[in-house]
Amino acid sequence: MSLSFENKVAVVTGAGNGLGRSHALLLGSRGAKVVVNDLGGSGAGEGSDATVAETVVAEIKAAGGDAVANGDSVTDGDKIIQCALDTFGGVDIVVNNAGILRDKSLHKMSDSDWDMVYEVHLHGAFKVSRAAFTHMREKGFGRFVMTTSAAGIYGNFGQANYSACKLALHGLSQTIAIEGRAKGIASNTIAPIAASRLMGTVMDENAMAQLSPEAVSPLVAWLCHADCDATGQLFEVGAGWISRVRWERSLGEYFADGFGPDDVAAAWDKINDFTDATRPRHTGDTMKAIATNPKRKK
Repeated sequence: MSLSFENKVAVVTGAGNGLGRSHALLLGSRGAKVVVNDLGGSGAGEGSDATVAETVVAEIKAAGGDAVANGDSVTDGDKIIQCALDTFGGVDIVVNNAGILRDKSLHKMSDSDWDMVYEVHLHGAFKVSRAAFTHMREKGFGRFVMTTSAAGIYGNFGQANYSACKLALHGLSQTIAIEGRAKGIASNTIAPIAASRLMGTVMDENAMAQLSPEAVSPLVAWLCHADCDATGQLFEVGAGWISRVRWERSLGEYFADGFGPDDVAAAWDKINDFTDATRPRHTGDTMKAIATNPKRKK
């Protein structure tokens, strides 16, 4: 059985190289009309080059697909979505993949280092997604894929800006999933490990050789397909491995009114005991846990 994207329009940001290029080529080969967005800047977000996106479009067309190049910055996300509307008459899929790096330890990080990474990763994804969401609601169908990273999930030295924005993208995705559920819109997040210009700054050539972007794109394509009902979920993926990540919470300890730091210290082992841990799914689970405190006065 071959999963098809015929009559679907996909927008892939940062699609001129690496992961984005791989996603765009795969979706295009399965029948999607693809907006190949890439400013063509450096890995640090400097400069531009229109031929980067145009080269990928040429590859898609040479293989029999249909695509258009777009060189707008993701911070002008409405222009990217307008390109999809003007060229193909709609938008069904958005893969937010564009990103840059400005790595420095926290005490050396400048405002510019923080702001540039925020603008591309988080603000850019917001601008593209908001513009697309309106059209998806009217159509009653939509698929979003956000791109986080292990650094976003677990943190990483020298990447306070990148890690913060990457984890925030999962928060954005989860809220889109909630707001879009009744309108046929799903949103999920991937944390890929794959060879790219950005990964090349933190990994050696031998490691990069094992991490093909093509081993990530099949998950992206499935999450974008109409048959996939996953939404609000987070996946790690790379080198032929796909795994779902979810929150886990200890049973914790309840305290009576007026408790103090000494009480917290005495209960610290129990607070950190994950035996019989639960897996919260939404804020309702948090409120339920708080409301069932047997030690508080009613």
